[in-house]
Formats: sequence, C-alpha cells, structure tokens
Amino acid sequence: MLQFIQSISNFISDYILIVVLLIAAIYFTFITRGVQFRMAGEMIRLLLSSGKIEKPQSSAHSHTISSFQAFMVSIASRVGTGNLAGVATAIALGGPGAIFWMWVIAILGSATAFIESTLAQLYKQPGPKSFIGGPAYYISLGLKSRGWAVCFAILITLTFGLAFNSVQSNTIAEAFSNSFQIPTFVTAIILAVMTLIIIWGGIQSIAKVSQVIVPVMAIAYLALAVAIIVINFRAIPTVISLIIENAFGFDQAAGGTLGMAIVMGTKRGLFSNEAGEGSAPNIAATAAVSHPVKQGLIQALGVLTDTLLVCSCTAFIILCSGVNFHEGDGIGLTQKAVDVGLGHPGTGSLFISIAIFFFAFSSIIANYYYGETNLRFISPKPRIITVYRLIVGALVFIGAVSSLQFVWSFADITMALMTLCNLAAILRLGKYAIACLKDYCRQRKAGKDPSYSASTIPEIEDSTPCWKNSVINKCIILLMLIFSTPLYISADEAPLSDESDVFMEAVRQTRLNDDQLRGQALAEDIIS
Repeated sequence: MLQFIQSISNFISDYILIVVLLIAAIYFTFITRGVQFRMAGEMIRLLLSSGKIEKPQSSAHSHTISSFQAFMVSIASRVGTGNLAGVATAIALGGPGAIFWMWVIAILGSATAFIESTLAQLYKQPGPKSFIGGPAYYISLGLKSRGWAVCFAILITLTFGLAFNSVQSNTIAEAFSNSFQIPTFVTAIILAVMTLIIIWGGIQSIAKVSQVIVPVMAIAYLALAVAIIVINFRAIPTVISLIIENAFGFDQAAGGTLGMAIVMGTKRGLFSNEAGEGSAPNIAATAAVSHPVKQGLIQALGVLTDTLLVCSCTAFIILCSGVNFHEGDGIGLTQKAVDVGLGHPGTGSLFISIAIFFFAFSSIIANYYYGETNLRFISPKPRIITVYRLIVGALVFIGAVSSLQFVWSFADITMALMTLCNLAAILRLGKYAIACLKDYCRQRKAGKDPSYSASTIPEIEDSTPCWKNSVINKCIILLMLIFSTPLYISADEAPLSDESDVFMEAVRQTRLNDDQLRGQALAEDIIS
C-alpha cells in the first residue's frame, strides 16, 4: 500500500507539478514585470505600516484582522516542518543542490503568491464575523464554476486540515521522542487537546496566537543559525560552493542526482513556502486593506521570508556542521547538525525540539483555518464545522503515531492536486490582478495612498461587493469622523441585505485611531 501511494505521489509531483509550477511562476514574473524585484521596498514599507486594521470598505467587520496579522497567520502556516524537517529531507535525498532550487522556486513563486493573494482580496466576501475568501471564492465568482470551486475546497481541506497537520504532529512527536524520550502516544494526546482548544476560538484566536508565537520563534531560530554560522564561519565559502556545484555540476548530471536535486528542492520548497498552492489566499482575504494589491505584496514577501531566511538557516546549519547528511533524514538530521554545530551534544537538539513545537503547532492551527474557510464555502452548516474540528484533532493524534513516509506521501499527492487546481484558475484570472497592480502603481505615482473601487474593473464589479464604495457613503463617514459621533445600530438587526445595510454596519463598526488622517483622505477622495 505504501509503495503504491509513493509511486502515485512521485508521478504527479515529478512529472506534472514541477513543470506546471515553474511555467506559471516564470509567466507571472514576466507579466508583473518582476513585481517581486521592483516592488521589494514597497513590500517592506507596507508590512511595517500594516499593524492597524484599515476599514475603507463598506463591509468592514469588527472581527476582521489587520494586514500584519494576516501575514503572521500565513507565515505560521508556511514556517513549520518544511523549514526544519523538509529542508533536511531535501538535502538528504537531493543533495546540497536542492537548496539552490528551493531558492529559485521561492523567488519566482513569489510572483505567483502575489497574483493569488491579490485575487483573494479582490473577490473576498463579507462573512458573519470577518471577510472570507480564497481560491474557492475567486473560482466560483470569477470563473463561474461552482463544481471547480468545490473540488478545490475539498482538496485544500484534505491537504491542510488533515494531511499537512498529520505531518506537523508527526515531526513534533519525533523531536520530543529524540530529545526527551517522551512516548509519541503521550505527545499525540497533548497535541490533539491543545489543537481543539485553540481552533474552537476561531480566526481571531488563531491570529492572536500567531502574531505572538511566529515573531518569537523566528527570531530565536535565526539567532541560533547565526550563532552556528559564526562558530563555523570558515566553512561558509565551502558550503556556498557545494550548493552551487551540486545544483549545476556535471558530476551530478552524470550520476543522475541533478534531477533529484531539482525535484526535491521544488517539492520541499513548495511544501514550505506554499506559493501557488492556494493556501495563503484564504488568510489574505480576511485582512482589511484599502487596496487588494497591498495584501498581495505582503503575501509575496511571506514567501521570500520563509525560504530565503528560515529554510536557508536550516540548510547552512546542516552543511556547516559537516555531518553526513546521507545518514539521516527529517528532524533527526537537523537536531544532529545543531548538536555538532554548537559543539555541545544534547543542547542543540533540545532547542530544536522546542522550536519545532512552536513552528509546527502554529502551522497546525493555521492549517486548520484553511480547511474551515473552504468547508464554509461548501456548506454553512455549523454541524459540519464541528465534525471537521473533531476530525482535525483525531488526525493530529494519528499523524503523531504514524509512519513518516506514509504521511509525507499522502500529503504530496493532495498538495499536488490542489496546486494544479489553483494554478489553472489563477492563470485564467491573473489579468484582473495585473489590472489591480497597474491601478495601484498609478495611484502611488500620483502620491496617493492607493484605494480600490469595484468600478475600476467594470466587468467584475458585481462579483466584488466588498469594494463598492459610493460618494454618499464616504460623505456620511466623513461627517461622522469630523463630529466624532459614531452611529450605532442594534446588534440584533436583521441580516445585511443590500449595499446600504452593509454600509450602515460599517459605520457602526468604525473604531479607528487615525480618524483625522482617515477624514482627510476621504475628503481628498470626494473632492477628486
């Protein structure tokens, strides 16, 4: 059974996914004119100024999350076992050259991430407590294909909510078993209980946990990597040379390992940074921003942060240590490399065990949300969500006590099918993301803080209700801000039925600290 699953996984991933993924990444890099290069400074500027929730849209909710929180939740999903265990597996099976191809897929793939996250913002819908959106929504609204959208929703739920969460829990259990001799059964129970407690709190609970855990664990891991690199600084030129030579070397090509380096680098890179998978757009859609491109740029930065920083740290830790990477695999190899790199056996593996817990556990709760969002798209019945939460808890438990090879192979299959489904959609809808990018750049060139309106792209105006802002609505908000007398509506009012109701809900929810700046921006918009 395991051999059959692995053969299917290898065929889809090695012969179909890699080719399509690279073609799409190159195509999006070309049509965006290298957005990941020419707008890198703008990405950082937006992230640094994205702590507050913007509410320029008529459907703003009190439970929306900020652009920074959305970035951190997506990073929480990206930064996990793919960075520590996945990189080690890529090196063990594909050699050091696999790291180079992880870099390539991240740099090119960030353009793909920009397109999918911009589309998610563009087609997002008002939900009961926050904005909702993602590939299922832009496939349904943009391509008018409910069946295609449901297919994606099922695949992402299987991939993230079930398969990937099994991988995360498996890695935590293995790390704790290696360092603390804690039985995997015990770790499995603890993880399942903790997961159920947090996911019952919803996206706001997940966002709050992620925005605290992610920066702390990322900084701590980066500090560890820097310490090891400094201790072994003489090995850096050799390591870089080893990566480049193994990525392009004639010896590798002759021996057949060059192809393995490309395959493993691409597969593990995709698992880590998620560019093109269609996962991060589910979180990107929940952010309250004034223009879809803002979140698209921030999510593209997330791909670069994940691979070029965190994955590179793991690669340099392993290669600088001098350990025989052919004799290990997964998190065990990373733990061994840290022990050797620091020169204190046991200390490094202890740190990695703690780090992988935070990395992987934050991924579990973020992955869960991807599944919930798409299940709500299929059916809004609360009973289905309850059953899903229980299944997630069960799979977290099962993954912790299962075979690593089986878990990875199953995850590779569902990931590949989901990614192909999403790539086919964004290749057709990408023109709308490009139109948004041109509108954003035009406004930035004019010295404005870009703000999007549904009328900017008339042909999809009816499919983007969250971006419908009338001048009258803006005038009322302006008056409210000037006189500092927010209008309140009973919390028991009937469900929102049209644009005017949605607008009044937005007025009730307004709680911005920068009221004067907001009023000034609205006044300038109305005058223009």
